[in-house]
Amino acid sequence: MNAAHPNIGAPQGADRPVIRQLDETAANRIAAGEVVERPASAVKELVENALDAGASRVDIAFADGGKTLIRITDDGCGMTAADLPLALSRHATSKIDGSDLLNIHTFGFRGEALPSLGAVGRLSIVSRVDGHDAAQIAVAGGRETPVRPAALNRGTVVELRDLFFATPARLKFLRSDRAETQAITDVVKRLAMAEPYVSFTLRDLSGGADGREIFRADAEQGELFGALAGRLRRVIGRAFIENALPIDAERDGLRLTGYAALPTYSRGAAVEQFLFVNGRPVRDKLLTGALRAAYMDFLSRDRHPAAVLFLTCDPERVDVNVHPAKAEVRFREAGLARGLIVTALRHALAEAGHRASTTVADATLGAMRPDYGPAVSGGPRIYQMDRPSLGARHTAYAGQAPMFAEAPQGFATPFASPTARVETGPDGTDTNHPLGAARAQVHENYIIAQTARGVVIVDQHAAHERLVYERLKRQMAENGIAAQALLIPEIVDLSASDAARLLDLAPDLARLGLTLEPFGGSAIAVRETPAILGEINAAALLADILDELSDQGDSLRLQARIDAVLSRMACHGSVRSGRQMRPEEMNALLREMEATPHSGQCNHGRPTYVELKLADIERLFGRT
Repeated sequence: MNAAHPNIGAPQGADRPVIRQLDETAANRIAAGEVVERPASAVKELVENALDAGASRVDIAFADGGKTLIRITDDGCGMTAADLPLALSRHATSKIDGSDLLNIHTFGFRGEALPSLGAVGRLSIVSRVDGHDAAQIAVAGGRETPVRPAALNRGTVVELRDLFFATPARLKFLRSDRAETQAITDVVKRLAMAEPYVSFTLRDLSGGADGREIFRADAEQGELFGALAGRLRRVIGRAFIENALPIDAERDGLRLTGYAALPTYSRGAAVEQFLFVNGRPVRDKLLTGALRAAYMDFLSRDRHPAAVLFLTCDPERVDVNVHPAKAEVRFREAGLARGLIVTALRHALAEAGHRASTTVADATLGAMRPDYGPAVSGGPRIYQMDRPSLGARHTAYAGQAPMFAEAPQGFATPFASPTARVETGPDGTDTNHPLGAARAQVHENYIIAQTARGVVIVDQHAAHERLVYERLKRQMAENGIAAQALLIPEIVDLSASDAARLLDLAPDLARLGLTLEPFGGSAIAVRETPAILGEINAAALLADILDELSDQGDSLRLQARIDAVLSRMACHGSVRSGRQMRPEEMNALLREMEATPHSGQCNHGRPTYVELKLADIERLFGRT
């Protein structure tokens, strides 16, 4: 127990460790470990410097995943010969004066990137300012060379070779060249989204000569949303823009802009979620949690929304000096930022009405093309839930009259054909409606409707389930959530901090039917629970809410459980698969879908209808 600490050395004969001042080279290498994790980190820092210099064009070249070469060329303002040695000094920057660390309008401000890169690699900088001669400086492993004249038209060229040669242990933690190349590409694309009016090119020189161009995005023109749409089309793809909704909302000095995709354009992972604060790409749990909360009612747990969102505010309302890599931020009014994202996205999704993503139709057309066997084709996608048994369907038919104003109160004898029938529709049916006029019901589950531009196929159970769900939510919002008083309050023992967090949230939980009161010490008494949930384990529910508060800073767990009950009620109260419907009922279903927000997807995030354009159908039959 009395042995000296193995990690702290002491001079011979000394009985205590001695405090030493580290030299500048060692300090720069330590800083590099925080700022430069991998080649992609170096690319990020250097490209951000180019953007801060006012560049309108940034060219990035690298070799071997950035391990042997990274070169950034820009046409920014440049640096003079006198500026170059200072730029390689720690905490030397032109972006702030040090008097106010909150009023930051640039990507960089710490003054650590260049000296850190020079401490672990071979760095050279060539730069020229208008009206001055070009100059060059180099540093390798922390050792600088004198400034000397160079040749350059304008801007700056930063070249980094042999990254981590001075700290070879770091090289062992780098991944394959392919993985590092992908990380560099992701960084450049993310920065390109933030600056649509700047041109970017990314080139891999690993093969020698001019290499190969991996990514190119020319500067966009026009107004903000048009320029951003053009840039996102280039970076993410046309499918995202075709299925995304423009977002433009403002509240109390915070503005949210960007694009958010329809729920039916969801992804299997959070790979298309890009968030920016004052133009800076960030990975913030508060913002990603708000994005997830906005789509909570439309996607299942295994699906993730796609969005590119820009949150803009006064720099003094957000602290970007939280992490050396500046990937995290801290808001002064976190609740305001979160509420703006949730409200703006839900409002945009509601305005989208019954719209569904075009990728659903694309998948349908792909399934209709000739199949060359299971080895070639994976088969059509299945969106509908498992069908109930035949006995359960017959038992449920009597109570399945749809709740439509235009539908008759009772059902007459079903049509003779059990699998398909074609109807021209009653006189006056209008195919100019967005979802057209019903013409047939096939396989006792799918409504075929004719539109002015093609054909719509509707899953009657999924569509009606969404309509009933929205109706139930509307009724609950109007009448409130009924609370059920417990005969014997349930006492839950918690830590003092957890009890305080829940009691701070008590007014919000009370509006959802969960009433909490302090019970002395760190215990909490649960007096009432939401009646719609029936008998619940209050302690387990509170534990789930606390876990969500720790992970995301806010909790929607209780609301999610209530919505899940409403969703199940809607599922059981909707038209079942196998229920034959009359033409009036089918048309009433289509009209209500057009008038109901979010009717383009069912409660589980799957599409409720597929729209096929006439031109696509004709192409299937070779009539083009």
